[in-house]
Amino acid sequence: MMVLKKKDFIEIEFTGKLKDGKIFDSNVKENLKKLHEGHNHPVETKPFIFPLGEGMFVKGVDKFLIGKEIGEYEISLNSEEAFGKRDPKAIRMIPLKNFKDHNINPIPGSVFDFDGKLAKILTVSSGRVIADFNSPLAGKNVEYQIKILRKVDDMNEKVKALSDFFLRQDFKFNIEGKKLTMNVPKGFGQFADLFKEKYKEILGLELELNEFEPPAPEKKKENLKDKRNQTSQNK
Repeated sequence: MMVLKKKDFIEIEFTGKLKDGKIFDSNVKENLKKLHEGHNHPVETKPFIFPLGEGMFVKGVDKFLIGKEIGEYEISLNSEEAFGKRDPKAIRMIPLKNFKDHNINPIPGSVFDFDGKLAKILTVSSGRVIADFNSPLAGKNVEYQIKILRKVDDMNEKVKALSDFFLRQDFKFNIEGKKLTMNVPKGFGQFADLFKEKYKEILGLELELNEFEPPAPEKKKENLKDKRNQTSQNK
């Protein structure tokens, strides 16, 4: 019997639902199709690999899975274990002028990104905009269906999983002993440097960043035929 413990990496399939059965998140193809029903973009799924107990998944699910075996689970969570209670302080007033200065027309119900924080516009009146920075799932009880596919032991897979979570990109890297050397574009190193302690704490690896100069973008060649056609049409 293999019991999962903190810092173990696992690969899971998951589906999050509200109490009424409405899906709000999933990496299972058939459930993703339901979530994006009515949209034309293709549905893509990918495995989700993460270490237990490191705050990289929903708090209540993370806590529940420690001490469990590989298998399937249905987990009910109250709002505190899931996305937190609604915070009245997260509802803020923003001058309408701030939007007008950027040629943006805020409409009630629309969602905007404010320096990386999403907010839903509640009302617009008298030069003031009321925006809600609470998570749309704050204050809601939710349910998760979790299928643990496997425990991940390969260090390369672990590094890729952390990079995908922290850096949102997959960079080339090399592991020698306890040293992890990662190649990142010039200027990105300062950001990646913020997560050095996480790689050490979770994987026991010392992260060293090797910055490189990315290739200059290729200049698009002019389509001379189109240009001649435009010239003739303008005569």
